[in-house]
Order: sequence, then structure tokens, then C-alpha cells
Amino acid sequence: MNPTSPPPGHQTAAVVDLGALLADPVQARAYYVDARDTEAMAAAGATLEYAVARIDLAGCTDKAAALDRVSRALRFPAWFGGNWDALADCLGDLGWWPAEGYLLLIEHAGDWRAQDRAEFDTLLAILTEAAMEWAGRGKAFWVLFPLPADQLAALEPD
Repeated sequence: MNPTSPPPGHQTAAVVDLGALLADPVQARAYYVDARDTEAMAAAGATLEYAVARIDLAGCTDKAAALDRVSRALRFPAWFGGNWDALADCLGDLGWWPAEGYLLLIEHAGDWRAQDRAEFDTLLAILTEAAMEWAGRGKAFWVLFPLPADQLAALEPD
């Protein structure tokens, strides 16, 4: 065994304090993350008393279906208009769901992303803008896209 090698079963990567990371609104944005960390992220968000929303986009084929799933998961009011502008308006308010911060886990987004990259990129831009607006108010708004490790490694830099 090489003297610099950790003992078997020892983590080689630095351990991240998820609570401390998620508590920082300045770092909050939309990110792709390893799906193996999904449960730990959700638990850390709950510990921080964040509103944690799991949004499953499996089988989504279009913008309307994706917006419907987002609106249901985030408990949007009945006046939600089902379009990009209405999504931005609702994400900028969330007065009906007060919390210390927000953590959105958008799961199984890969198929829709591959099928309609332009619409997916619009969603990503709106979510990122919302995170920046909330950070300006001193509140964290995280959007995480858990992906299997192989898909995460295969992402092309945008």
C-alpha cells in the first residue's frame, strides 16, 4: 500500500457539509448533481427548514407537461398561466409557500432535455434567474438536476 493511500473503505474526496453549502444563498443556482446524493440533499434541505420539492419529469414530452409537474410540485396558485412568464412570476413570489429557503430536485429530466433542448434551456434560464433573484433577497433557492454518474460525466460543457 502506498503511504499516501487512505486505508480501504476510507473516503478519498473531501466531505462536503451539505447543510453549510445549501445555507449559502450566494452559491444557490441550478446545477447537475450525482443522483446518488439526492436523498442526502433532500435531508439537508429539510433540516434547514427549506421547502423541498421533488419534481419528476420522467416521460415528459413537452413544455406543457413539464410546467404542469413544476406547478403541482411547487403548489402554484390556480392563477398560474402555464407559460414561461407565469413560471417566472410564480418562482419570484412563492408567498403561498413560505420557507427558510427552497430546494427543487428535478429528477429524470434527461429525456426531455435530449428531446427538446431549446425548451429545456428556457426552463433552466428561468430557474437560474429565480435563484439569483432570491439570493438578492438573502434566501437560498437551489435547483438540482440529479443524474446517474455516467450521464453526469458525459455532460458537455455548455
